Amino acid sequence: MAISAFANDISAAKAALADLPIIWEGKKSVLELKAADYNWRQMEWWAFYFEHLCHQRLRGKFEIPGERFGTVGFDLKGSVNWDMKAKAIKSDDHKCILNDCGAIDATIKKYGEHGVLIALCDVEYNDVNRTFQQWHSELKGGLSAYEKERRTRTEVSRYRKTKAELTELLFLRFDKASIGRLGCMNQGRNSNGAPRPPKYMLDLEDVDGILVDRLSFGKRA
Repeated sequence: MAISAFANDISAAKAALADLPIIWEGKKSVLELKAADYNWRQMEWWAFYFEHLCHQRLRGKFEIPGERFGTVGFDLKGSVNWDMKAKAIKSDDHKCILNDCGAIDATIKKYGEHGVLIALCDVEYNDVNRTFQQWHSELKGGLSAYEKERRTRTEVSRYRKTKAELTELLFLRFDKASIGRLGCMNQGRNSNGAPRPPKYMLDLEDVDGILVDRLSFGKRA
């Protein structure tokens, strides 16, 4: 039986990503992102560090970035477009926010399927003194406009992730039928007041028929 082009995408990705580092220390990772000028200011630095590591290993095997549909772009393009996401395994829910509903619908209409690569990570958070958060803010030159605006609304500030440990990569395939199983999440409005387009929401406890492969990472010496 011939191997599908989608399966070839997965085989290429698994071979290239098998040597991913498992431990992502916050300060070291942010400084590496800063040197690469890639989203180093972001609060969820670990998710962008995952993308950065994948880009280094998948360049030349996939198109980076993938195609754009309107204003929305995908992370990779092999035989189809792919998104990359990172998810903390000990969070309060098992939901993972995916990409723009309209863009995913459009790429499935064009290719018949769409891929999502999810990194499952065990994460650690700030100490009570928020030393990592303070270090990151100082590195950025102070609080961002978003952080300042947030403080005007509430004194509550989310704890920052200081370390992530990669445990597993999930390879998911969506087609016209399976994408209909997902819920949608409305995102509120942009700064100009225009509504943001909704995004698909995946329940990681309901992936039968969607999860097609995985790559597990054990402890390394």
